Amino acid sequence: MTKAIVNGVTIASSDATIIVEGNHYFPPDSLRKQFFEPTETHTFCPWKGRASYYTVEVGDTEPLTDAAWYYPEPKAKAAEIANYVAFYKNRVEILDN
Repeated sequence: MTKAIVNGVTIASSDATIIVEGNHYFPPDSLRKQFFEPTETHTFCPWKGRASYYTVEVGDTEPLTDAAWYYPEPKAKAAEIANYVAFYKNRVEILDN
């Protein structure tokens, strides 16, 4: 089971993450949606396509702006991670047991 944790709270967990470029991408249904807020931020990867971002907010702590990203319409080579969510490792703890 792989978990994404912020301030001791599990915000996503799955046995079916996909690892791409060293990042665990979590299936959309593995997220605890109450901790995620879409942002207006977008970036572009030459082989994956246009990424969208989430701010992660747990409890009364400072929101983690754009700490998670996903590809709603990835290019063909990255189709398997469509809508799967990855996290910046320096902002969200990833435990892979």
